[in-house]
Amino acid sequence: MAESIRVLIVDDSALVRGILSEILGAAAGIEVVGTAEDPYVARDRIKALDPDVLTLDVEMPRMDGLTFLRNLMRLRPMPVVMVSSLTARGAEVTLQALELGAVDFVRKPELDREQGLQDYAGELIDKIRMAAKVRVRALTNQTASAPISASSVTERIARRTLPSFRATDRVLAIGASTGGTEAIKEVLLRLPPETPGVVIAQHIPAGFSAAFAERMNRQTGLVVKEAADGDRVMTGHAYIAPGNRHLLLAREGGRYVCRLGDGELVNRHRPSVDVLFRSVAQAAGTHASAAILTGMGADGAQGLKELHDLGVHTIAQDEASSVVWGMPGEAVKRGAATEILPLADIASALYRAATGR
Repeated sequence: MAESIRVLIVDDSALVRGILSEILGAAAGIEVVGTAEDPYVARDRIKALDPDVLTLDVEMPRMDGLTFLRNLMRLRPMPVVMVSSLTARGAEVTLQALELGAVDFVRKPELDREQGLQDYAGELIDKIRMAAKVRVRALTNQTASAPISASSVTERIARRTLPSFRATDRVLAIGASTGGTEAIKEVLLRLPPETPGVVIAQHIPAGFSAAFAERMNRQTGLVVKEAADGDRVMTGHAYIAPGNRHLLLAREGGRYVCRLGDGELVNRHRPSVDVLFRSVAQAAGTHASAAILTGMGADGAQGLKELHDLGVHTIAQDEASSVVWGMPGEAVKRGAATEILPLADIASALYRAATGR
């Protein structure tokens, strides 16, 4: 019989600690070994209890969650799932936490909706189980073999002052889930400003997608924005699906545009990578290239297969560089990938496939 996943819950709210403990304590194969009300108590209990997974509140007393996470990932790397408030501040801090090595995040539980709490319980349990399988040491060093120099960062910032406003005739499509915010950043960092328009579906809640887009816009050489319905897809621009909206690519006359949809969840997700990839297949066909990055589940695998079967150059992130090799692994299993590449090589392969350069 497999051993239970041992979880330590760190949150300054006794109510939240109680709710998380009750949810996880009732889940098969999970054991809550303890709780802590602040990082100092958590530090001692990690040493005493040796948990497999930590849940960590974003904003904590005595020591903020980011400082604690930074120290933890340096001294005792372990899978961490952040518990985030649905605020602009919560979104920004959560994205910083993912950058520091947190595996994933869940929102704070909503106490006033019974159905919402049931859905939340399923999400939390799934993410704890997934986190327990993550190779955290590999995660913290996954881009170290191919660093981006400080001089190239400076050059990107300078070149960002001259964005292109030409309509794109080629399209790059990217889909991701768990671990995807950092994987997408890695790809966008390595794409030049003259890159064809990029459309992106990342599984992310409403309220976090705008902060993610703004963060990518500040840090990369592309103009990055949360997609709006009717946006023209421009060279040197990237469009990220809003949380809780499907992003579709459409062709209107001689140009590509973004369309947003409120349809049913697909593979339990909205936005769905399958929805995006299928729209790219219909609108752009072989004028596209596509990549599926790290993520839990199978969303996007079938859409990538449909692109591949059209003759589109398709890429799956390899297992070694993925936080979770669910989505790309399923794409490989279905024969959907033209290439299987480490994360650091995906940008150049996408660009080369789209432009021939």
